[in-house]
Formats: sequence, C-alpha cells, structure tokens
Amino acid sequence: MAKDFVVGIDIGGQSTKLGVVDARGEVLAQSVIKANPSDDAKVIIDELAAGVKSLITSAGKEDQIRGIGVGAPNGNYYTGSIAFAPNLPWAANGEVPFAKMLSESCGGIPVALTNDANAAAVGEMTYGVAKGMKHFIMITLGTGVGSGIVIDGKVLYGSDGFAGELGHTAAVRHNGRACNCGKSGCLEAYCSAIGVARTAREWLEASDEPSQLRLLDNITSKDVYEAAKEGDALAKRVFEFTGRLLGESLADFVAFSAPEAIVLFGGLARAKEFLYEPTLKAMNDNVLPLWKNKVRILFSQLKESDAAILGASALAWEL
Repeated sequence: MAKDFVVGIDIGGQSTKLGVVDARGEVLAQSVIKANPSDDAKVIIDELAAGVKSLITSAGKEDQIRGIGVGAPNGNYYTGSIAFAPNLPWAANGEVPFAKMLSESCGGIPVALTNDANAAAVGEMTYGVAKGMKHFIMITLGTGVGSGIVIDGKVLYGSDGFAGELGHTAAVRHNGRACNCGKSGCLEAYCSAIGVARTAREWLEASDEPSQLRLLDNITSKDVYEAAKEGDALAKRVFEFTGRLLGESLADFVAFSAPEAIVLFGGLARAKEFLYEPTLKAMNDNVLPLWKNKVRILFSQLKESDAAILGASALAWEL
C-alpha cells in the first residue's frame, strides 16, 4: 500500500498537538494531548505513541504513514534527541533519544525531529505569510520564546543542531530575572506568556495603581490581554514594556542575519494590537541606519496548531 501520508507533532510546554497530513499540506485529522507532569521520558513517549496510533486509526490511514515529523523545544535535527529543555520536565536534565524511542513505540515508523520554532518556520515558509521568502526569522511567543532562522531558504541548524536559541539571549543585562535555562535576563523571561504574567504581578505588587487585574488570584497573559482590551492602563503598559524589550532584541537579530521580515507566532502574538507598535519602534530605534524601516514585522496567518504541525510534518516527507 502506498504511504502517502505523514504525521506532524508539535510538542509544547503545556500541550502537544498532532495531526495526520497529506501531500498537499491538508491536516486530515488532529488532536491535542495535555502536558503530563511526569519526568519519566518513557511514560511520556508511550503516551504520545498511543495518541499517534489512535489518530492514524481515526483518519483511516493505517499502514499508509511514511513517517512522523516532530517539532519540540531543544529538538536536535542531527541526533533526533531532546536535551535540557527547561519547559519539559522529562527532558529538562539530560538528553533523551526521542526519535528512536518514539519510532520504536510506533512500530518502527521512522521519526524526524527538529526544534519547535524551526518546525513553525518551515510551516510558515511553505504555507503562510513567509511563503516565497528566503531570509526571515520566526519568533514563537508561547510558554517560552523560540526562534527559527531561515537563510537562503534553509533553516539554520549550526554545527550541533542547536543554532538559533534567541530566546536565551540577554534582554536585560543587569539584575535580570532568573530564566528556567539557568541564566538571568533572557528574552524568554520577559517576552513569553509566562513573562508577561510575571511583569503584571511584579508591577501590581510594587504599586497601588488601580487595575482590574488585582481582582484575580492567578494572573495569566490572557488575563493581561483581556484587561488591556478593556482599557486597563497597567495592562497596556505591560505590553508596551514587553514590546520594547522584544524590539530591542529583534534589532540585534537583524544585525545577525539581515532578514526580509520577522514573523511573530504563538499564543502571545494574538495581542498584536498592543505589541506591534512598541516592538516595531524599538527595533527601528536600535538597528543600524541601513536597516531602519526596512525589516518588516509580520504576524503568522496560519492557525497556531496547523503551522507547527505542518512544519513538523514536512520533515517526514524526507524520511
């Protein structure tokens, strides 16, 4: 039987999305698995394999799957391993031979792995707003901050497969927040969904400024966004602060690869009406004159789940 379908998997800190994809890039069936707090990699991978098998069955594509492509934090394209991923308890403290283990759990279906943000970049380049671009940077604003760098139409992996961890470059040089990676002042500690919520909580604790956020016990980035939409001054300033830090970092990234555009993707990017202007201004205020007002900031036009699933699935066609 012809194997004309692949599976794409997007592993995140809070959930894992998976889908069966055909050669035209249509997601035929998809599902979501909520994050398991277990730190046992085998438990997690066996659970994921069960989800893959169930999804393949529901799509009616048994024995027709060419391969499985996976996008995951700290996923290594060269080795098929996930190593020291701070938002994944089962892969936070060492290296997990993920592709090998998942393939074995799925009855020998071959598995290819890359960084989750790289997978999103491939999806955006193939199907989204970056279609036709050869030089762009994908920034994923979710539980963490990921990045996929595309130069001359190819994803940049570097010598060891881990190139492009822009979320762990310094956004604050002195007295910065502790990041899950062990460093201080990382972009991820400020411009992720968790970072936005933390900024709001810190500002509320440091002042008596009125804000509807004071009525909430456990503030999330979504709460901050909803408050900003309702005109809450503190919430709007949180996004201005976040956008400024993000734009300053983007200026550094522009100097590195001179992209045509920077594409923002992920849950936090939904707050684009509050992020776009401060981010663009800060970037243009901090780039060299030859790049000022030249590099566009774009927002993904793909569904959040589809972009990463499609990008990851593209890896599987090469297996």
